[in-house]
Amino acid sequence: MYDVKSPNAREFISHEEIMATLAWVQENKNNSSLIGEILEKASEKKGLHHREAALLLTSGDNEKLFCIAREIKREFYGDRVVLFAPLYLSNYCVNGCVYCPFNAKNNEMPRKKLSQDEIRREVTALQDMGHKRLVIETGEHPGQNPIEYVLESIKTIYGIHHKNGAIRRVNVNVAAATTEDYRKLKEAGIGTYLLFQETYHEETYNRIHPSGPKSCFARHTEAIDRAMQGGIDDIGLGVLFGLADCVYEFVALLMHAEHLEAVYGVGPHTLSVPRIRRAQGVDESNFTHGVDDDTFARIVACLRISAPYTGIIISTRESGECRKKVLDVGVSQISGGSRTSVGGYDPPETAEDTRQFEISDNRSLDEIVNWLINIGYIPSFCTACYREGRVGDRFMKLCKTGQIQNCCHPNALLTLQEYLIDYAESDTRAAGERLISREILKITNEKTRTVTLENLEKIKKGSRDFRI
Repeated sequence: MYDVKSPNAREFISHEEIMATLAWVQENKNNSSLIGEILEKASEKKGLHHREAALLLTSGDNEKLFCIAREIKREFYGDRVVLFAPLYLSNYCVNGCVYCPFNAKNNEMPRKKLSQDEIRREVTALQDMGHKRLVIETGEHPGQNPIEYVLESIKTIYGIHHKNGAIRRVNVNVAAATTEDYRKLKEAGIGTYLLFQETYHEETYNRIHPSGPKSCFARHTEAIDRAMQGGIDDIGLGVLFGLADCVYEFVALLMHAEHLEAVYGVGPHTLSVPRIRRAQGVDESNFTHGVDDDTFARIVACLRISAPYTGIIISTRESGECRKKVLDVGVSQISGGSRTSVGGYDPPETAEDTRQFEISDNRSLDEIVNWLINIGYIPSFCTACYREGRVGDRFMKLCKTGQIQNCCHPNALLTLQEYLIDYAESDTRAAGERLISREILKITNEKTRTVTLENLEKIKKGSRDFRI
């Protein structure tokens, strides 16, 4: 039974509904009239139902699809690209996930857990790069990584102020938890809570999660509901593409977003689209559902069209060339200067044997910032919405009306100015200053433009942390 409002994972992510959707798509893949109607609906920029989106993913040419995706991204996100970095706290894990080198049965993986002093050194190194936003990562281990450890680490991170550096938003990607633990995370001041499903195909899920708490499909899939009930209204969903059929996963991901919208009145804050990558101790022959670059770009474009108000994240798993392609059709957040190892930032590359997966884009944060500027984007280190209480349904209301641009555009320029003065190489700073001079003229509200100009001058004189 399919029930979008059901609390039961097997009902709001109904296998029968997904299979019926795939059959419907197959029946209509050559129905040019219907495809045209859906594209027309997509151009209204109000989103699509999972069946409509699945048909666009599998049918029609790229030109119209990508054109609509670009228009939607430009209207809601402008040319801004938000930057962040992952911070791995611990790779201790009790789960048996066969795609992850942190799994409990991988005896080749050295185990490491950062002390609070080590976290301070890691965060200081990240601040010295220029980062303002982190996502913390841990394996699932009740003994080594209890909620108390995560909460203490968040407090430590927020308390570190080095030179002009400060982490202003800590997003959290930790294992499925209880409603009470989610309340504690909310009280700790987290930004977005991210939990990736990995795969929504239950038979595959059970096969690749043979042991540990994560092996329970329902417990994991329903965790986002517990997070919402615990007061976390900014959540992030994700699929690890390559584990099961990508169209199946795409449909299920949208169904999960539709469930949250139906029950809580607000969908996910972000959607993440990692593809499986080579990792120590992982047998790649187990995974035969690889997604090529062209299909991957279509997935991103269809997600942008289907969930126009939702951020889309891509990590350094992907190459610079691939990231450029998907930035164009929907991605709004990327990582930069990332390490996927425990203790990999201070000093850099000293913990390669503890990394979760291989990185494809190894450029430094400054190289990423410079690259973004030169291909026409505005690198943003903004964290203002969370700190001003523009989260959950309040953020969505502003986004759906287009008013969020009045905040995000000037805040992006203010945080970029901070980066240029405090961290940028000379050529990056020169390119960034030229960009800011051009972009200031695009702020149409005279009062906002005046305030932004005043704050830019204050930043140049040494003040920090202004926001609209």
